[in-house]
Formats: sequence, C-alpha cells, structure tokens
Amino acid sequence: MNAPVAPDPLRPWPDTVEWRPISPRYYLVRLVVLTVWVLILALACVVTGLLWSAWFLAAAVLVLALGAVRAFFLRRSIRAWGYAERAEDLLVRHGLLVRRLSIVPYARMQFVDVTAGPLERAVGLATVTLHTAAAASDATVPGLEAAEATRLRDRLAALGEIREEGL
Repeated sequence: MNAPVAPDPLRPWPDTVEWRPISPRYYLVRLVVLTVWVLILALACVVTGLLWSAWFLAAAVLVLALGAVRAFFLRRSIRAWGYAERAEDLLVRHGLLVRRLSIVPYARMQFVDVTAGPLERAVGLATVTLHTAAAASDATVPGLEAAEATRLRDRLAALGEIREEGL
C-alpha cells in the first residue's frame, strides 16, 4: 500500500480544478505600462544628473536595468494568473515568488466590477473584480477577453441571485 502523498506547501492551488488562463495579450498591456514608467523614471534621473549630481546618471542606468529584468520575467508572471469556477466558489491564483490563491464564495460576493482602461480596450481586454464585505477578500482577474469578462460577470450575478445572499 502506498501512503497518501502530503500536499506540496509551495503549490497552494489545487490541481483538481480546470484553471483558465488570462489572455496572452495582457502581456502587451503590462509591457507598455512598464516601459512608460521606466522611461519616465530614467528621464527624471538623467535630468537630475545633468542639473545636480552625476550619481543620478548611474541611477538612470539602474532603472533601465531593473526595467529590463522585470520585462524579462513579465511573460512568466502573466502565465501565473488563472481562475477556476467551482460549484460554490471562484478560485483566483497568481504570483511567481509569492503565490497567492483567493477563494471567493459566491454567497459572499456583494458586487462584481468589470473595468477596461484605454490600453485594455485597445486590445479587447477587461478586468473583473469581485467585491465582498471584507475588503481583504476581494479578488481580481485581469486580462480577460471582453466577451469572457461579460460572461463571467453575468454568471457570477446569476449565482448571487440564486443564493439570495451577496450580489
């Protein structure tokens, strides 16, 4: 007889559910945002370096290097996002170094938010946010296709009405 295998504490999400990934186009949105922030910070360091101290020029190089490292790991970070719909709750996972699993019972949801900023709209994506009474238990699923975000919102609203709690 084989002894039962203990769950891996470094893999907090269950493998028994079918995880749905977010859209790979979300990588483009995050890459654009990262590039804009890195360029703004690097430009600020260069201007400060030219006006005040040459040490800020080294800071500009550091900002560019850190931005490049983040861009390198960004695709993997996007692939770590996923969500799964179960009978009684919605699971949302993300994180590479610090893995996070949020379990939101349908009966505890108060409302569902669907948002899409200008970059997300440009590539046809949206973000679904589930709100509960406890702010710490809110869950966000970014980078969903607009049609999938609408379907998920409608399904969650219907499940909330069935339970006559939450939503």
